[in-house]
Amino acid sequence: MKVKTLSPHDDAVVAPCEHANDCGGCKMQNLSYAAQLAAKENQVFEVISRLGRFGDSHETYMKRIVGCQSVFGYRNKMEFSFGTKKWIPKSDMDGVLQMDPCRDEFALGLHAPGRFDKILSINKCLLQEDAANKVLAIAQSFCEAHTDELPPYDTFNKSGFLKHLMIRSGREPRTGALQLMVNFVTSHYEPCLLHPLVEKLVASVPEVVSVVNNINSRVGNTSLGEEEHVLYGSSTITECLNGLVFEISANSFFQTNPRQAEVLYELVEAAASLEGKSEEIILDLFCGTGTIGLTLARRVKHVYGFEVVPEAVADAQRNASRNDITNATFIQGDLNKIHKSFGDQFPKPDIVIVDPNRPGLHLDLIKFLLKLRSKRIIYVSCNPATCARDLDYLAHGLPGTNVAGAYKLLTEYGNTGVLGFCQAGCLAEWFKFPKDMARVA
Repeated sequence: MKVKTLSPHDDAVVAPCEHANDCGGCKMQNLSYAAQLAAKENQVFEVISRLGRFGDSHETYMKRIVGCQSVFGYRNKMEFSFGTKKWIPKSDMDGVLQMDPCRDEFALGLHAPGRFDKILSINKCLLQEDAANKVLAIAQSFCEAHTDELPPYDTFNKSGFLKHLMIRSGREPRTGALQLMVNFVTSHYEPCLLHPLVEKLVASVPEVVSVVNNINSRVGNTSLGEEEHVLYGSSTITECLNGLVFEISANSFFQTNPRQAEVLYELVEAAASLEGKSEEIILDLFCGTGTIGLTLARRVKHVYGFEVVPEAVADAQRNASRNDITNATFIQGDLNKIHKSFGDQFPKPDIVIVDPNRPGLHLDLIKFLLKLRSKRIIYVSCNPATCARDLDYLAHGLPGTNVAGAYKLLTEYGNTGVLGFCQAGCLAEWFKFPKDMARVA
């Protein structure tokens, strides 16, 4: 426990966010951005070298972290939770030590660190656009004033209406104007309860072009709805990346930092080492709305993308059509439950791109990749630990089995931007199939 500061560290800065000491989202705001980058780069190197078993020769495979020009206001998606347990910040406790510092009252914000049921009310989040913060403020004041009609969900007694508020941002393709999508996640469908709030948001924030209502009747506190209803405007917003226009729906995955995503995709394209003859086949796993595959499509023969979320697959298909790309096929499927016939759905790929969520690759998928023996795998990750584990399996084989490794690590980036967020950003790892093994296949 900290008693007092004797002298500040050279890398110490004053955290610009009023919630920095209480919110679990941006734990490194009191460090300079350069120090944040160095810490994240070292974190990635440590897990890749130790957990991945690639050794301590940093210069043989590790490239420098690629920082971001915009440290705040970059994030195009924020998810806030409604609750009945309002977390009390340390600054409001008047020095009184409490075992459970919360009040039984309305709250809209982010979960207190380590607490699934207690919400820290957020007045302004520096990660998102100013217009998005205006939406948050209006929703807070309106819902708190109308708790009888709009009761927040209580995770203990499983009652209430409002579960989550998700705000996504994009850009209009022709003008570059900001677009906002507001997604209310509720326990059941009763649109008349939300209409007054929707009207207020649309009248007060002209950037709001879409308001949707996702219904999650399950006990779990997830924001992914079982069904979706459009309350205002369109069911999608758009974003431009590397000259392409992408449609984004409420539940589809999209890189949360679009400008840094462009940097990432340029690294992916460089790692692919395309021959420029439009002859390669690309297998894009966990493809989301198709951003990576479509970025490369015009330089290859065909892209085959797989994604579990049906809405994201529909977005990817629309994105291909919108950008006049005809050599991309997107298929809905759970890559954690692949069957022996999985490889029959596409020709053998020259390049495999994987961009899994934080748990990483399922063991069955790793076995498939080891058997596939493609020329190159590009691994994009948001979790250094599971990434290192998967790289170890792909390069060194599966422990306790006779399944040998089949790939060699060429190089990897520490991160494409920490951005003041608690998660490590995006890693770009790539492998090349050793020529001597290729002859055995």
